[in-house]
Amino acid sequence: MRQRWSDVGFLHWAVDPADVAHLFPPGVRPDVVHGRTWVGLVPFRMVLAGFAHGPGVPWAGTFLETNVRLYSVDDAGRRGVVFLGLDTDRAVIVAGARTVFGLPYRWARMRHRAEHGVHRYATRLRWPGTRAESRVGLRPGGPAADGELERFLTARWGLHVAHLGRTLYVRNAHPPWPLRTAEITELDDGLVASVGLGHLVHGPPDHVLFSDGVPVCFGFPTVH
Repeated sequence: MRQRWSDVGFLHWAVDPADVAHLFPPGVRPDVVHGRTWVGLVPFRMVLAGFAHGPGVPWAGTFLETNVRLYSVDDAGRRGVVFLGLDTDRAVIVAGARTVFGLPYRWARMRHRAEHGVHRYATRLRWPGTRAESRVGLRPGGPAADGELERFLTARWGLHVAHLGRTLYVRNAHPPWPLRTAEITELDDGLVASVGLGHLVHGPPDHVLFSDGVPVCFGFPTVH
């Protein structure tokens, strides 16, 4: 599949790997940098997702998404992310992704707008389970540093997911992120707490970035 991720916010908190290790699929463990791993809150716009050799789907392929994710590495050394929550305003995406890939998509009311140099993202969960809301405001700045931590948090070339008793790895490919600094203008988030990490994440994020976006391609899942 191919798609474009646009107007992407990256908000991250550093945590002890031992505190989240139980949330990873079999054969997968927290990836670390300088002894810490990270919890990410990532709001963005998905644009014209579709199959590799066909056009992007105009309605179902364009939607808003906010994910809560962890950073993973498996026994083969493949690095990726583990999603704890993927919230979107397209119910058809929720149904398809949960059924086919076992990804923890949730249906939400969502809104994004950009005005006066600020990107604002709003999410209110509808289904399934717990009620939670999130409001994030980011003011992008100039080019961000291209350091080890920035690459660790954004250059993730796959995802790990447990599905039907197996651990799957799904590769992706994209150009280097055009990363920018960002100032938080608003943050009132309940999504991180809704996936059970509220006791670990306190106060403002330890690291914030913004990107205008990249085109992305996903391959077929492989069994770990």
